[in-house]
Amino acid sequence: MKRVSFIVFAVLVVITTSLIAQDKMESTTPKFDPTRDSFKDLKEAVIEADSTGKRILLDVGGEWCIWCHRLDGFLEAHPDLKNFMHDNFVVFKVNWSPENKNEKFLSQYPKVAGYPHIFILEKDGKFLFSKNTGDWKKKNLMMQKRS
Repeated sequence: MKRVSFIVFAVLVVITTSLIAQDKMESTTPKFDPTRDSFKDLKEAVIEADSTGKRILLDVGGEWCIWCHRLDGFLEAHPDLKNFMHDNFVVFKVNWSPENKNEKFLSQYPKVAGYPHIFILEKDGKFLFSKNTGDWKKKNLMMQKRS
């Protein structure tokens, strides 16, 4: 548990203290897809996490969400952080949009106050941590432009 706390803390500190995003950026980041089955995605993530020893990071948001794109842009602009995240977590996006609110899937976790939202799960899928990224927005960390 100390290891996951340290990893989550390290990721959040780096993101929180230096979150810089671009409004438009070519990205290799997967998109939020309203046609995906989040239950199936989670089952696949648990299998991968079990075989790799990683925990699971759920990135909840939608293609309509400018803040979600800014977070993706920040990660694209900071490959060391993106690599750290993927080296330690099986990451998948959970869509929330008018087309698919994923209400049944998301009901198993604490209520989401805004998007993007991050959930950390144990490798077996057990809930560990919830992070509302609204704190970053309040501090204008996702509004800063990269020089």
